[in-house]
Amino acid sequence: MLIFRPIIRRLEARGHEVVVTSRDFAQTIGLLDRYGISHRPMGAHGGGGLRGKARAMTSRSSALAKMVRQEHFNLAVAHGSTDQPVVARLAGIPQVTMFDYEYAVAMHHLNGRFATRVLVPDAIPERALARYGIRSPKLIRYPGLKEEYYLADEIPDPSSVITELGLDPDLVTVVLRPPPEVTLYHRGASTDVFAQVVDRLEAERPRVQTVVLPRTQDQREALTARGFMVPEQAVDGPGLIAASDLVVSAGGTMNREAVALGVPAYSPFAGRLGAVDARLIDEGRLHRLEDADDLTFVRRERTAAPPMRDPDLLLELILGARDTARRSRAGDPATMGA
Repeated sequence: MLIFRPIIRRLEARGHEVVVTSRDFAQTIGLLDRYGISHRPMGAHGGGGLRGKARAMTSRSSALAKMVRQEHFNLAVAHGSTDQPVVARLAGIPQVTMFDYEYAVAMHHLNGRFATRVLVPDAIPERALARYGIRSPKLIRYPGLKEEYYLADEIPDPSSVITELGLDPDLVTVVLRPPPEVTLYHRGASTDVFAQVVDRLEAERPRVQTVVLPRTQDQREALTARGFMVPEQAVDGPGLIAASDLVVSAGGTMNREAVALGVPAYSPFAGRLGAVDARLIDEGRLHRLEDADDLTFVRRERTAAPPMRDPDLLLELILGARDTARRSRAGDPATMGA
């Protein structure tokens, strides 16, 4: 969701009207409200089963299609959506799909084929996406991490999160993000390492304070019962990371936010490692966690965040999809995508 904050700001500054749609899952609605991004709810997450996901996709797609019929749109853009590319294609609207994990197979067979343009980090090789029908010139690989773009406008201030959550600045602070257990690409993978991390953090109290950002209500209840700090409301994730000494996240985005902000990050993700995280591990900027005993709980030195990237680059790549669609309608074979 945060990837679009600087994009929305720049589009509106140019006089464009932006409509944001949302679905009720995890902290999405709360974060949109927190950051002052107006949005239209369009259904909810379908849960962990294929049948539930199919029902949820049908419901959201129907709601999107109804909105598109009633209003006029010139461009659609989404990160990791299966609904929007299909609806946009049927409505004749140029659509930009973004993602940064190449092994969400079911998702990319849909969004990759229906999108006008696909934007991914340059760590993902083109050959990894060919099976989804994603090739140049439809495919554009941008430099760096998406997190380096959306954190560029506002480097997080940890002080407000420390005050909001009542954190003790003299203790070691760990941010913990559970596995995405309901995602298709993670279902069935082992969560043993994450369970070991929870046990280890519990044993390290009180010198280590742990803030948990759960994905589901079951996770919230279980980890609250273990005595961890589980915020009731959506918190400023980047601000919390900036306030922390260590991030352990079984999902990619929070780890990459930590990398972008120069905070040590560990991934117990048990699914297939994507190219973005593989590159970060090779560079020593992210650590793959296979044993909870490998964690060291110490206060980190607070230094300036590493350099970020200009969101204007992503904006121009997104807007360029309109020209691609016009050339495609004119029959230019160089712009025809799968």
